Amino acid sequence: GQPLGPRRLSLKPVPKLPDTEAFLSEALVKVKRQARGCLAPELCFQAVRAATQSPFAEGVRREQELFQVLLSSGQARALQYAFFAERAVHRWATPGGASWSSAAPQPVRRAGVIGLGTMGQGIVTSLVKANIPVVALEQDLEYLNKGRKAVMLLLEREAMKMEGGAQALDFHNPARLQFTVDFDLLHDVDLVIEAVFENMALKKEIFHKLSKICKPGALLCTNTSALNIDEIASATSRPQQVIGTHFFSPAHVMRLLEIIYGRHTSPTAIATAMQLAKALKKVGVVVGNCFGFVGNRMMFPYVQQAIFLLEEGSRPEAVDQVIEDFGFKIGPFRMSDLAGLDVGWRSRKDQGLTGPSLPAGTAARQRQGQRYSPLPDLLCEQGRFGQKTGKGWYQYERAGGRTATPDPWIHSFLAQYRDTHGIKTRFIDQEEILERCLFSLINEGFAILAEGIASGPEHLD
Repeated sequence: GQPLGPRRLSLKPVPKLPDTEAFLSEALVKVKRQARGCLAPELCFQAVRAATQSPFAEGVRREQELFQVLLSSGQARALQYAFFAERAVHRWATPGGASWSSAAPQPVRRAGVIGLGTMGQGIVTSLVKANIPVVALEQDLEYLNKGRKAVMLLLEREAMKMEGGAQALDFHNPARLQFTVDFDLLHDVDLVIEAVFENMALKKEIFHKLSKICKPGALLCTNTSALNIDEIASATSRPQQVIGTHFFSPAHVMRLLEIIYGRHTSPTAIATAMQLAKALKKVGVVVGNCFGFVGNRMMFPYVQQAIFLLEEGSRPEAVDQVIEDFGFKIGPFRMSDLAGLDVGWRSRKDQGLTGPSLPAGTAARQRQGQRYSPLPDLLCEQGRFGQKTGKGWYQYERAGGRTATPDPWIHSFLAQYRDTHGIKTRFIDQEEILERCLFSLINEGFAILAEGIASGPEHLD
């Protein structure tokens, strides 16, 4: 029985909260932390604040102003570019004339994964989530059981995020996921992904075995982050079926899949790998074969500059903070700790940059006529491999811990190192950190484009 009267919400006063200011300042801190380096979330916050403080018409006017700021910002242009670049990369082409428009993929009804370390575990999880039956292989029972446990744990976690839970993934069914130490069980898979650690001799031995066991049409993929695809392919009787599928760690989370063709890789093999990327809900990017391909090749000079900055007077946490405030999800030192410092160490030993094969009398900070920093090698010699050992560039609450805290040990270690090599410590400002790290990334990108390793700038970005 009440009159309806005017019901326009915009005419009602905004109720005042007793602690509006405290609430808003807390919210702003949260927004800034969650969206480091991003303009839009912060301006959204300002629009909401205007709505609580001013009459409706004024709030709307303020929102309009803020929107105009974003519309003409470099960030909006960059995000639009990234959106279209991600869609452009499925249109791949190679210098040999193969391309997405003429190559047809083979169906992948069953896949094999060799090696159940961190990468292998993530790859198996991705395949199971994509409803592709998997044969997961390890060299002996001890590693197999360890790998099986880890994979099951990952799949339980993934299932909890999905509607229908574990039933949806059905990973306890051996027809969907089978663990084995027997290579012969790979005889009928359509595609096998090798994910053992970065050692050329080991990879060649496995590929030699695979070319005898797998059916003639099967695709042989290697999850290498830097090794030569052609050399791996040379161990097989079917180099046209060999391709690099470089997953990024953690493999069941990261959306990038770098697909590397060798000299003999067939267009069908490339198309099949790209189709697999799509099935795994990943962004496949086709690139050429060189040391480090695109992802890691660009990473080398970037991380190298970050380490040079430490030599000259900076600290790991200072460098990471500048890079993260700029908008990177994770700085170079936290990233190294996450990936494991031993991975790069093993690679540098294989290249003869460090370790027993280095000629006696080599200058500590020079390699092949270039500036070199032995800092990461020295950390590895101390058994500091990052998160897995609880100590790396940072210290962690335990081995396998996730929370990085600055380590006083590193600070005194760096001071001692500078003394030993007669390096004068100087103050390095944020601008220098940002420019040296990012420009080295960008310059390497141009070199990759110039060599034709990537067919367009979108593929790099």
